[in-house]
Amino acid sequence: MNFSRPDADIFVPDGQPPAAALARVTQLCVAAHQDDIEIMAHAGLCDCLDDPSRKSFGGVVVTDGAGAPRSGPYAQFTDAQMCAVRREEQRRAATLGGYALQLQLAHPSADVKTSGHAGVRADLAAIFSGGTPEVVYLHNPADKHPTHVAVFLRCLEALRALPVARRPRHVLGCEVWRDLDWLADADKVALDSGRRPELAAALLRVFDSQLAGGKRYDLATLGRRAANATFHTARAADRLCGITWAMDLTPLVSDASLDVAAFTLAHVDRLRAEVAGTLRDGTG
Repeated sequence: MNFSRPDADIFVPDGQPPAAALARVTQLCVAAHQDDIEIMAHAGLCDCLDDPSRKSFGGVVVTDGAGAPRSGPYAQFTDAQMCAVRREEQRRAATLGGYALQLQLAHPSADVKTSGHAGVRADLAAIFSGGTPEVVYLHNPADKHPTHVAVFLRCLEALRALPVARRPRHVLGCEVWRDLDWLADADKVALDSGRRPELAAALLRVFDSQLAGGKRYDLATLGRRAANATFHTARAADRLCGITWAMDLTPLVSDASLDVAAFTLAHVDRLRAEVAGTLRDGTG
């Protein structure tokens, strides 16, 4: 298994050959930065840990993470030092979570934002053609972070390039920057991320360069999951302890003729219609 950048990192916690590890992955998360996987796809990881004989989790980080904010003990770190620290943190998370495979492609964000970049395209094509995951977790197209959206778009291009029979059955766009609580309820996919709370907290604490560097993603992520579960519905007891909201992106992958912007903005239009209807009916 070879990737376009010499600093790409291939890590298999149990020591199996990388190609074999990729082939057995059933739940795959492809994210922009180190720690995005643990924020986005805890539900998928839990699915694998709950059924290890049939399911395996794999993670892909597309960028090098060089642009992370930093303060405290990391305030004077260079971009190269930050990349090295974040790479090792992601490896530790993969070990702790029992991932089948962790890939870090180490592309600069600028390359990922370039449609048709040869290296990014080749790497994602190799990953998606090297396995047959049942579920793929991506960033969602309404995310606020431009690099997250760019990673989503490059992944969509790669998935659409696969033969139809080899495309994953389910593709989900998860919340990270800008949550998805705003979606109309009919458009929400609830990912059960309240399971294994001790593991969830431990995975997020692995990324000390972010937490001590000035961003408390551990508190924010766990708090959002709990808030999503409680505020999901006003007229029923909480069914789950934590929810990560996702958008079903499977239609975009299945039908390459669908326009991404129109697909995404249709979700906004349905929310607008729902708000207008509630105000018109006066139901509160």
